[in-house]
Parts: sequence; C-alpha cells; structure tokens
Amino acid sequence: MISGGWVCALHVRTAGLGGAALGSDEEEIVYLAYVVIDVLTNQIIGEREYAVRPTRRPSEELQTGQPLEVIVQQFDEFVRSLQVDPHSPLFRLVTDGQPPLRQCLHPEACSKDLTLPTYYARFHDIRKEYVRAYTLRAVNGARAVPPPPPPPDHPGSLLDMLNYLGISPYSGDNFYAAEVKDMASIIQRIITDGFRLELPETVDLVLETGICSKDDEIDGNCIVRARGLPWQSSDQDIAKFFRGLNVAKGGVALCLSPQGRRNGEALVRFVSQEHRDMALKRHKHHIGSRYIEVYRASGEDFLSVAGGATCEAAAFLSRGAQVIVRMRGLPYDATPQQVLDFFSTGENPVMVLDGAEGVLFVRRADGRATGDAFVLFAKEDDAPKALSRHRKSIGARYIELFRSTTAEVQQVLNRSLETRTSQSSTPSTAPTPAEGLLPVALVPQHVITSGTAKDCVRLRGLPYEAQVEHILTFLDEFAKNIVVQGVHMVYNAQGHPSGEAFIQMDSEASAFLCAQQKHHRYMTFGKKQRYIEVFQCSGDDMNLVLTGGVTPATSPKVLSPGTLVSPPPPAPAPRLLAQQIAHQSLLARQHENLLLASLRPPIVPILPTYAAVRSQTPAAQAYQLPQMSQMLQQQTMLPTKRSYERAFQPTEATPAKRPYAMPPHMTPALSLPVFSYGTSAPIFSYANTSPMLSTYNTLPTALPTALPAGYGSALSAALPGSMTTPFPTLSMFPTYPYYPGV
Repeated sequence: MISGGWVCALHVRTAGLGGAALGSDEEEIVYLAYVVIDVLTNQIIGEREYAVRPTRRPSEELQTGQPLEVIVQQFDEFVRSLQVDPHSPLFRLVTDGQPPLRQCLHPEACSKDLTLPTYYARFHDIRKEYVRAYTLRAVNGARAVPPPPPPPDHPGSLLDMLNYLGISPYSGDNFYAAEVKDMASIIQRIITDGFRLELPETVDLVLETGICSKDDEIDGNCIVRARGLPWQSSDQDIAKFFRGLNVAKGGVALCLSPQGRRNGEALVRFVSQEHRDMALKRHKHHIGSRYIEVYRASGEDFLSVAGGATCEAAAFLSRGAQVIVRMRGLPYDATPQQVLDFFSTGENPVMVLDGAEGVLFVRRADGRATGDAFVLFAKEDDAPKALSRHRKSIGARYIELFRSTTAEVQQVLNRSLETRTSQSSTPSTAPTPAEGLLPVALVPQHVITSGTAKDCVRLRGLPYEAQVEHILTFLDEFAKNIVVQGVHMVYNAQGHPSGEAFIQMDSEASAFLCAQQKHHRYMTFGKKQRYIEVFQCSGDDMNLVLTGGVTPATSPKVLSPGTLVSPPPPAPAPRLLAQQIAHQSLLARQHENLLLASLRPPIVPILPTYAAVRSQTPAAQAYQLPQMSQMLQQQTMLPTKRSYERAFQPTEATPAKRPYAMPPHMTPALSLPVFSYGTSAPIFSYANTSPMLSTYNTLPTALPTALPAGYGSALSAALPGSMTTPFPTLSMFPTYPYYPGV
C-alpha cells in the first residue's frame, strides 16, 4: 500500500506484437519510457525515454540506442539524481497490465544474464488498481446525491479508462510517449480522487522447493506441460524459462520415462490461472537453440508425477536443502560413507548436508538397491562443486550426477516401491488403463480374423497416444463401415503402442475406398499433425505383418480385441487348427456316406413286406436273412466328395439328386425314412454352430418292434463297427466350433 513516496509509470515496446500479445513472440525490447510522480504532491517530477538497441537481431534503425543493461543503469542513476532512492519500499513501478514486466523485461533480462535492480520485482497493475478504486467508490457512494457512475468493467485498454474518467487522451507530437503520458494522467486522477495503490504485484526470482503429497488438492487451472526440454534441464532451468511468472512452491515436476530417465517433459504449477495463461503464451519460446512446447495439463497429471506417498521421502526432503543431486550408477553395496568421501575429497570438496542423513539410497520393495541415490547440499553455491564430479569413480564404477528436484525424488521412490511382476515375451494385458476404464486384453491376431478377403485396412504412423476415438474421427465417413469391435490397436512385445492399428470393415469395397481416400491424410492430435498411411489388407496379410512369418505362439505383436474385457482361451496355431477341422470333416463325411448307404434304393427291393415276413415259416425266414446280409455287403459306398487337401476350398456345390419315390410294391406297413438330399439342409457345414442333423431329430433309433426277431441284428452286422444302428442318433455327430476364415 502506498500513501506516500513515489510511483513511476513504465511503458515497454518490443519489435513485435503489442497489447495483450506483448512478449508472446519473444521479440526484444526496443523502447522504454518512464514518468516519475510524487505521491504527496501529485506532481510529475521526472520523465525519461530510451531507445533500446537489440543484440540478438540488430536493427539498422536502432543503432543509435543503447543495450538494455546500459539503459537500466542510466535510469537508476536518473532516479537517484531526483533525490529519490529507487530501492526504497516507497518507490514502485506502475505498468499497463502484466506483460510489460512479466512477459518482456524479466524474460529478456534472464536470457541475457542481466540482473535487474530489485525494484523491478515489485509493481502495480494500473488496470487492477483502477477497477478496485472505482468499484469501491460506486459501492460506498450508492446513497450519495448525485450517485457516482456505475462500477467500471474490466478495461481493455488505456482509452477505456480515460473515457470512464472523462480524461482527454494525449494529443502531443511525441507519438511514442503517448501511452506513458496517458498512464500518468490516470494515476494522478486516482490519487486526486483519494485512492491509494493497494494491490502490489511481486515477481518471484527464486524457485522455492516444496513437498507435494498425493492427497493434496491441486487447482487444475494452474498447470502446464512443457515438452522438448533438454534432458539435462533442472527445475531451476525450467523456472528461468518461465521467469517473470510465479511458480508455486515445489511446482516443477520433471517427468521420467519407464526406464527412470528424463524424457524431456515437465509439469509446472503456477500460483494462479492468470500466470498459467501467460505461460501458455510462451509456446515455442526457446531454451538455447531448442524451442519448448507449452500445453495445458490437469491437477491429476501433476499429482501423478510430483505427489509423494512415502514418509521416508518427506523426512528426507524436509531438511531445508537448496540443492538436490541425483547419483546414478552406484555399486549395489555402496555405503553412505563412500558417498560422503566421494564429495569431500579431491578438488573443490563440498560437504553433504547433515552428513549420512543427507544421503538417500533408492531401493526396491524387496530392499534391493537400484544403484541410485539422492544427496542434499545446503547452499546454491555447492551445486557446481558437486556436479563437477560427474563421471568420477567409486571403486570400478563411474558415477553420473544430475541436479534433481523434490518431485523427481518423490517420483523415483514411488516407482521403486511398486510391485514388480515378471513380464512374458508376449504380454497378456495392455498398460494399466486410466481409472474407470476396463483393462484391455491383448490376443493373438488369428483369434480375431484370418482369410484372404481384403476387408481390413492397416493404419501406420499413428501417434503413440492415439485411442480408438481418434481413429474413428480420422476415418470420418468410413467409420460407419467398421464392424462391431473392429478397431484393433497393435502393441509391441513390451505392451506399448506400436503406432499401428488394423480395422475390420464390413466389405472389401469399403476397405478399398477407405484406403484410397485416407492414405497419407493428416491426423490432428492436440497441436500435432501426423500423416497416416492406410493400406487395404486381409486377415492373412495382417498375420504376416504381425508375426513376420512365425506362428502366433511366438508372435512379437498382439492386438487389442475391440471391447473385450478378458482374454479368450488359448487356441492352437492356424495350421494345426485347420488340420484338426479337416480331419473331423472327413470323419463326418464318412458317417454321412454310411448313413446314405443304408438308405439307398437298391436296399429296398430285397426287403420283404411285413405281411410276407409274418406269413413265412421260421425256416424261410432263416434263409432270407443271411441272403439279405450278403446283399448289403455288396453295396458300394458313396464316394467322398472332398479329399484332405481340398478341405480348405468349400466352393463346390452339392450335386442335386432326385427325390426317391417309394416303389408301388412296397407295403406302407414298413416306414423307412426317405431323404431328399438335394433339397434338404446340408448335413455338414464349416459354419454350423448347432448339432448336425438338427432337422432330423425325429429319426427312429431302431427298427419297429413288430419286425421278426433277428431282422435288425442281421442288418446291423453288415455295417461297420462304428455304426451300431442303421439309423444313428444325433450323438454320433459332434458339434464343431466356429473358426472364422478356416
């Protein structure tokens, strides 16, 4: 709060964009203007304008200016010449919004290793002060006569504030100084109306370390994800990239790969959504020669990386160290004393904070060492001394040293304590899904589809983060032609996405059109664009791609089976499965032939009528039955219609046969079943999923009981041993499961 002292209006221009986008294009400052006002007298006591010469991209028009560090020093001397101490708490800068200092002056000074005076770290935002002051006046003066104007809206520019206050804009000849003079007019009106500047802003120049627990509540509107960081970047380097914006305590969390190494990403938590929004405007700004991508993230993302779950880590990190160093490659039997000797001997010795208590070894859940350790140091000056021992040896092993963070300590310890499970060469499940989602089972390709019909498409070049919904969006109008559970993601032997997918379409025409229209089209994923290769293929092509010609039992890749939630039972290899089905089909065809042989027309004339049999003597009956048996044995069986090699080509049509008409001399007293084979349902089909001969479930299982004794036994004796009756029951024909494409 300022009730006396001095305020200084500061105006900043860059070589790029202005207004709300000021500083978002990473252009250098080319103009600075200052107006110093004495608060007690409400008078302007000094003005200065400076042309700043760019150094990264020199401009011919600004060769008369001075570098930024010279301008800063000249203004400091000018303020002192006014008998004003700029480092006094009563001296404050006032800017038009947040960008002049947060997005321009502090980031540029940091990139040029320029140390700004301390008064640049505290300022007032004239827009916030204006809204606070005149909103307060409108509320308190509601009963006044005449009533004050209504409270102002959040101003979009200086002109909005001038119009509300009834102040004429600056109309002088100095175009560049117009904005800073308008700011000075607004500040003077605020002081004249009896208000004080009561909303100070600060710029945090030092990143504070802190401990985050998984049970903490995090505002998801304050998190960003920075991608493309140099692998050796520390939390301090990331804080410098966001210099000018206030990062929350312990708000930098470096992300690690599954192997425990930094993957070039970090999650950053800011103190407010306003600072997060300004951080997003630094998308594709640079650290050295690398540009950094900045995206929104959630509070859950931050807690998953920075949240700690162990008391050991909390106790270790609460010792107040300013520097944390990670050691990697330690001998498994290393002791704390060896670590202390490693840093305290040789050139530039450095002492570990709290001795052995400042060393934390990382161990697995079973107590075994991982070869990593974290070491604490008390002062920032200890960091270069400790890191100078990078790749020095302990015993016969060289040690790698990296500057670490509290979030990395939490993350490494959390991972080390997770339950380790052995992984087979072909994983049975995908990586753990997000909460609320069912686990995805991975199955070999031949269980899903096979065959030569080109009714599938193959997608290659997908982003690793792509999900089914992204594929459906990419396929657009062709998504309606996908069969149920027809999108199959391909995973490698480690259970990670391979960037490929296979899609089952409802026809070959749909697959052809999809491949023609979508090949080399772009898939938009977040702010990235990837062109996708789309090929038409068959189930057999899919098998060759996934297995490389080996059997699926040793396949290096597996598929997600659409929306299945549990893996299907293991199935034999396709060739063995085909052989088994072919063998069963031949057995079934032999059963079929035997059945038809027992019903062929030549058998019927030798059968006497029921009345004739009853009228004959027992001796005549004994003579005719052996004769009938001999005739049955002379019958020729129907030829097998499919050989073993042709069992995989079920394309030949069943030959039509004439329905057999009952001879007129047959007595209807003996009712034999009559088949019209050409018009009845097929007895065996590769696609049958119900018991065979299901339409003939009324067949008699034995000859009529009125026949003479010995008639049925003689007929049965003439048949093979596998048939106990000339009219077999349904149990003779097993049910065959359905295997698509075989």
